[in-house]
Amino acid sequence: MPALCRRPYPEPVQVTFGSFTPVAPVVLAPMAGVTNAPFRTMCREFAPGLVYVNEMVMAAAVVHGNAKTERMMTFTADERPRSLQLYGSDPELVGEAVRMLCGEGRIDHLDMNFGCPAAKVTRRGGGAAVPAKPNLLRAIVRAAVSAATPYGVPVTIKFRTGLFHSLLTHVTTGRIAAEEGVAAIALHARTAEQHYAGTADWDAIAELKAAVPSIPVLGNGDIWEAADAVAMMQHTGCDGVVVGRGCLGRPWLFRDLVDALQGRPVAPAPVLGEVCDVMARHARLLAEHMTEPLALRDFRKHTAWYFTGYPVGGEMRGRFSMVSSLAELDDLIAALDPATAIVPGGERIRRGHTNGPIRVALPAGYLDHLDDAAVPDDDDVMALSGG
Repeated sequence: MPALCRRPYPEPVQVTFGSFTPVAPVVLAPMAGVTNAPFRTMCREFAPGLVYVNEMVMAAAVVHGNAKTERMMTFTADERPRSLQLYGSDPELVGEAVRMLCGEGRIDHLDMNFGCPAAKVTRRGGGAAVPAKPNLLRAIVRAAVSAATPYGVPVTIKFRTGLFHSLLTHVTTGRIAAEEGVAAIALHARTAEQHYAGTADWDAIAELKAAVPSIPVLGNGDIWEAADAVAMMQHTGCDGVVVGRGCLGRPWLFRDLVDALQGRPVAPAPVLGEVCDVMARHARLLAEHMTEPLALRDFRKHTAWYFTGYPVGGEMRGRFSMVSSLAELDDLIAALDPATAIVPGGERIRRGHTNGPIRVALPAGYLDHLDDAAVPDDDDVMALSGG
């Protein structure tokens, strides 16, 4: 991480989401295939009172009633705030989707994605491609805020530093967000080209905070332990943090973050038996959320993350990666030594995506006219929804 220093930026801004004020300025980043209702429940059990954002869904798919998207937009009865991330590159469709979501009372907070680097999104001008065209970005943000405001639903946006180091857009994006009435902004301090490789540029977060001091700025990137959040806020002057890969297999990280940011001691890493108790709880929540066979198939990736840093052994990891029932999971857990401790430095072993740099996929001629606000045809947009 960058050298620790306190920069002379404005005092932190109170981070609120409409009428909801989190107990600490900490947000769970939406992650495709991960931050569903069971995962968010696990995180809330360790740290209630934070903002946990659902998986990203597509505006066009919301408008057209895509069945898969409907299943993804699931919240538990006691979940507040109900936070959802939306993406789209057509202001009209985005506005309609937001009106539907707010009008039906389905959400309490809307986050807009302008940072996804996935080729299937950027090649049609969505996600991280949008901020390269500030007029299009402004139109989309304005449509979302205008549609959400009558319902009292706050809109936030999350974005990267730019497509490439030669085309940095984070400051312009932040200023547009502030001008259009966005409640808070979050910067993943990598370019789309970097993907998830290298080190997050925390200085870019500091630059953004200095440029838009009037609204909360949240930093995202390379928060693996609670101390990293404290260091990021001290280094950049940002008002809070967004946590993604660092919490994979570690939902207790949110408890640690709250403790660290409120000046309390952070608990030591759990021993393997405690990790396994969390794993079993998580798997059962998934089984309640979907059928048991589908749940265990989905849970396999989580087992690798839960075991990161623990000397479990390759053979046992392989068996967990093929688990197919809750009974089998329980039997495998029973064969482990519950007293096993994490290896030194195990908390900092990276989880999730680590690949990059990548070639950013963009529509033909996309960068030729950055001042236009052209959007893809609806048929192209719907192709992203998988249905």
